[in-house]
Amino acid sequence: MLRNIIAIFATGLVVVGCSQVPDAAHYQPSSSTPAYTQSSFEAYVQETRQWLMANRAFISSDKAREVNANAPFELKPEKGTQPSKGILLVHGLGDSPYSFVDLAPALAAQGFTVRTLLLTGHGARPGDLLNVDVQDWRQAVAHHTALLKQDVDEVWLGGFSTGANLVTSEALADNSIAGLVVFSPAYQPRSQLVALAPYVAKVADWADADPSDNIVRFDSLTFQTAGAYYRTTQSVSDALRFKAFNRPVMMVLSADDSVVDAEQMLALFEQRFTHPRSQLIWYGDAPESSDSRLKVLPTRLPEQRVSNFSHMAALFAPENPYYGVQGEYRICNNGQDDSEEGEKAVCPPDEQLWFSAYGYLESNKVHARLTWNPYFSELVEDIQRVTETSDR
Repeated sequence: MLRNIIAIFATGLVVVGCSQVPDAAHYQPSSSTPAYTQSSFEAYVQETRQWLMANRAFISSDKAREVNANAPFELKPEKGTQPSKGILLVHGLGDSPYSFVDLAPALAAQGFTVRTLLLTGHGARPGDLLNVDVQDWRQAVAHHTALLKQDVDEVWLGGFSTGANLVTSEALADNSIAGLVVFSPAYQPRSQLVALAPYVAKVADWADADPSDNIVRFDSLTFQTAGAYYRTTQSVSDALRFKAFNRPVMMVLSADDSVVDAEQMLALFEQRFTHPRSQLIWYGDAPESSDSRLKVLPTRLPEQRVSNFSHMAALFAPENPYYGVQGEYRICNNGQDDSEEGEKAVCPPDEQLWFSAYGYLESNKVHARLTWNPYFSELVEDIQRVTETSDR
């Protein structure tokens, strides 16, 4: 989503206000904001689901499916297993708890109580992004971290993109957090133009307003939300400048990420994430690094028609029914224009389609977004090695 802001700034197309916004129901804020400070996680899930059913601007006839995909959830280890550790997972900008639909069962199988959050402004309709406040996000993470501490002895935090920023800031401020599991952490944006978003938000609403056909995330973005994201980058970068993170971290990055400056993130990992059991999984060509904690995996996989890895690819298993190899949803508007008229890209049949990061171009090939991880099973094993209980 942030790539849309960058494109707007770069081409000088920022305009005051919102000119044409499709589908008024989707682009008006809900009449209420969901609570997140309930005294139990069970109450939080129940009340959030009720709020979603009452406020979501549904885009299909299956309302229950859409609520299930966007609602927070909890998974526990097998019956008879006393959970001693837990992990709170936080999604990224425009996303939903569906981001962890494949990772959560894998973590529960490793003995975690797994909980996910729905950040304020998300889940119901893009119009709710007009009124987001980064402080709500921070308070929600802090509150649910505290709730999880009541139920388990060892608390980990995990997140994707903006969610990774939020949980990293929380863990840096709370030495009792056992460690981090972060996917495409967005501490360092690829373009510094995003720093202008808080100022543009004072005079303009929408960076991008597209009709939505994805039931698990928004395709639209407000400058207000982009500004909130930028503030998360400031918070985590400032904290890391003054304090190294000396507990285990599993960090996952794509060298070709269109949102994150992967090279700067690698440098941060090497210098500020100091625990010897930490690991950085790097999807792409090998970078210049002598850090033995770095694991490099190639991303040009022609037998799978994969050219490189996207910002979101790490999260989903190849078997995922929505985003996987045979999944029902393809992100074909992948940063390429199909014609001189600028029509949105249309996917050819799957057998002719290649997959990549946003904006990747290659002659004689049409690329959709890579929305699954060919190394997903290996990732799950690596997470287990990093998060195994031992001295910190």
